[in-house]
Amino acid sequence: MRVEHVQGETFHGRKGALENTFRYGVDYLIVDPEAVEGPALFSWNRSNLVALHDRDYGGAPGEGRGVTWVREVLDAQGLDAPGRILLLTQPRVLGHVFNPVSFWLCHDAGDALRVVIAEVSNTFGDRHWYLCAKEDGSAIDRTDTLAATKIMHVSPFQPIEGGYRFRFDIRDDRVGVWIDYSSAEGGLYATLTGRRVPLTNGGILRTCLRRPFGSRRVLALIHWQALKLAVKGARYRSRPAPPLQDVTR
Repeated sequence: MRVEHVQGETFHGRKGALENTFRYGVDYLIVDPEAVEGPALFSWNRSNLVALHDRDYGGAPGEGRGVTWVREVLDAQGLDAPGRILLLTQPRVLGHVFNPVSFWLCHDAGDALRVVIAEVSNTFGDRHWYLCAKEDGSAIDRTDTLAATKIMHVSPFQPIEGGYRFRFDIRDDRVGVWIDYSSAEGGLYATLTGRRVPLTNGGILRTCLRRPFGSRRVLALIHWQALKLAVKGARYRSRPAPPLQDVTR
């Protein structure tokens, strides 16, 4: 599979008494780790202007095993998804990466989407995986809403309680991901939407000119929004111990 570029936009809106919203452009890639085909300025498991590395996924940061880990999880959970596994993620740009959330899109032999694993990382170095699948194991449709209980600390301005509701619209020409987090205090609504196009050298260069700092920019925006929340008087929570269980449904 040829690597694809998702020229996306993300939106975050805080729910509850203290409001805060933002929207900005973001660049994701979609890749089949077992059949990678990309342009010269992209590499898999090697340094380049833009790159993806197995060690960044499917395990603790820097210790991942990529798609091998994903297939082991699917087997352990008894889930029928023996087909393609695609990774939707932000790439390394000039060697740096930070992904608040990446998605493993797991298909059956007929190429229907059966399982999505949301790989969530926080700025404290913790990581957790929320496994999204329908109770009857049938294909995931764009109208389906899949629930998961929140158990990992992400934002210091949100509690570890409540739950997520995920919705996925994965088409040949575009992607849409909607995450609705609700808690007793309100919660957060987040989206990722964008067109899918083949990744090209020209596209990489244009992206690096438009957003030259890659995920460094993402980290800067996260801290900027945190500062805004602190100024608005949002309650700050210290980082608790990470969850003992790596994968939850």
